Amino acid sequence: MSVFNDKRKIVKHYDAVSPYYRSLWGEHLHHGYWPTGSESKEEAQVALTAHLAEATGIQSGAVILDVGCGFGGSSIYLARRYQAAVTGITISPVQAAMAREAADRANVTVRFLVMDADNITLAEKFDVVWSIEAISHFTNRRAFFVRAAELLKPGGTLALIDWFKQQDLSPARYRSQIVPIQRGMLVELDTMADYTELIRASGLEIVATSDLSASCARTWDICLDLIKNRSLWQLAIDRGAEFVTFLRSFSAMRKGFASGSFVYGMIVARSNESPAIPQQ
Repeated sequence: MSVFNDKRKIVKHYDAVSPYYRSLWGEHLHHGYWPTGSESKEEAQVALTAHLAEATGIQSGAVILDVGCGFGGSSIYLARRYQAAVTGITISPVQAAMAREAADRANVTVRFLVMDADNITLAEKFDVVWSIEAISHFTNRRAFFVRAAELLKPGGTLALIDWFKQQDLSPARYRSQIVPIQRGMLVELDTMADYTELIRASGLEIVATSDLSASCARTWDICLDLIKNRSLWQLAIDRGAEFVTFLRSFSAMRKGFASGSFVYGMIVARSNESPAIPQQ
């Protein structure tokens, strides 16, 4: 089988096109969430971050690791809204530089590091390990969830939103509706059940799961409208075949949402460990 989430291709892709993503979509590198349907795309991006934060129960002053932080939108939101001490990591040096510039513009203190999520070398512990739309890029999810559990303080929370395939897809539906997404977006899609199994195996307790697909599908109506600009396609041609494949996969994303083959889901899990009681 083809492997689409090749790490070298992912770094090359995000280094090359992240500035164009931001100019087209906004400060957050993820889907929008439309709780009422009246939100602008920028409001919907913030609404998704806010929705995960509320489901997580983030407390003021929390220490948070944002894994796959993109160009910093969620990290900056969490630092500003919750006075959180946030560390964002990304595999892309270009994204890390963009995130630092965005934090400076927002006058918010956030630490952004270039670091591979397959090898997180941080020594500190976190109240929350947070990730939006990154884990489907990772090459070893089992090892990532084990490391995430190690990085949590007692009682800490893993909060994620990611891309999934529907359970029990036929081979024909998988080939026609999921493979084009994986090829264009440089991901490998598991099911939500696959993730919850791995998370439980890491020692964490699942406290919430939710299918957000219906409230987020509008993302691809907007994106398909945005890429009608011919100059963007010329840029894609200049950048190479992979960027063209990426733009062509936008229609596959919309079809995946419409058919139900693609699932956009949220999982929140918590450490079972209790804080140590000081000895008298």
